[in-house]
Amino acid sequence: MLQIEDVLRDRGSRYAVSGGPVQGRAWAEAFLADLKRVKKFAKATHNTWACVFSDAGPMKNDDGEAGAGAVILKMLERAGLTDHIVVVTRWYGGVHLGGDRFAHVVSCARAYLDAFQGAGAAR
Repeated sequence: MLQIEDVLRDRGSRYAVSGGPVQGRAWAEAFLADLKRVKKFAKATHNTWACVFSDAGPMKNDDGEAGAGAVILKMLERAGLTDHIVVVTRWYGGVHLGGDRFAHVVSCARAYLDAFQGAGAAR
């Protein structure tokens, strides 16, 4: 699992991003269960995720952050990354962010994709 904590903060909300390889829905569910074993991720307001399975196509879950899963999914599809889950975690800070929340999801997903590609290049 590649995890980047404290990617950004805005008006009290904090964001992190996590991800790793998955092969099917059961693996994705196991990945999410592992993530939520860490108390702070279990208590997060939103754990929004998406992945594109090579055999079953795209899946996403907004976890109450309407539209955020679609943003992550679109970025994964553009990057051509399959059988890999990306989870953007938000701890709500008490202030509604409006459309800025989508920009923050993009920033988190981009940070993950950049780190993942950098880790692959370093191998």
